[in-house]
Amino acid sequence: MSLKEQLDKVKESFIASAPEEAQTEVFRLIREQQESGIPFGLKAGDKAPDFTLANPLGKPVTLYDELSKGPVVLTFYRGGWCPFCSLQLRSYQQLLPEIEKLGGRLIAVSPQSPDNSLSQQEKEELTFQVLSDPNGQTAENFGVLYELPESLQQIFSGTLGLDLTVFNASNRWVLPIPATFIIGRDGIVRRAHVDPDFTVRLDPQEIVHELKSLQA
Repeated sequence: MSLKEQLDKVKESFIASAPEEAQTEVFRLIREQQESGIPFGLKAGDKAPDFTLANPLGKPVTLYDELSKGPVVLTFYRGGWCPFCSLQLRSYQQLLPEIEKLGGRLIAVSPQSPDNSLSQQEKEELTFQVLSDPNGQTAENFGVLYELPESLQQIFSGTLGLDLTVFNASNRWVLPIPATFIIGRDGIVRRAHVDPDFTVRLDPQEIVHELKSLQA
């Protein structure tokens, strides 16, 4: 089953089970972001800003150090609580050997705390870098950070039982728009996939295709 097919099934389950109030607010935000005209995220041809973030064990990982070893597939995701994100990361893990064979390095970034990143990495058996982005500063530099409106904050903390300030160990109600950037060794973004609809993610086969074109 393709990643898209898996994501569609999870979306169907969400629509079937989530309270109507939650669905209304979630899909309203997606629609507002899509119709806002705001150019979310870096575009192909942009220079990727450098960053240093810690992995779950506290080891610093610097983007341009990784780029010195090969192109980087950088994906911003919402957190381990998001089933769409978990599907995406598991799907990327399955193709990790092929990504690495093509010289690529996979890095996943979320605003969740290091403890929650570690729990997710162990649960999903992820062997690539999973980094914590405190307060979403790196996501903001890549143009994909947004603040949840108060109506959704109430939905998350009340209806869904998820207080992001606790989960992310932050005082900010922020999330990244799910995004994947394929960055060449020169720091230039070669492919950018940014979509306010969090049920849509870049297919891993497209990552492989892009990395092959970088080798050509």
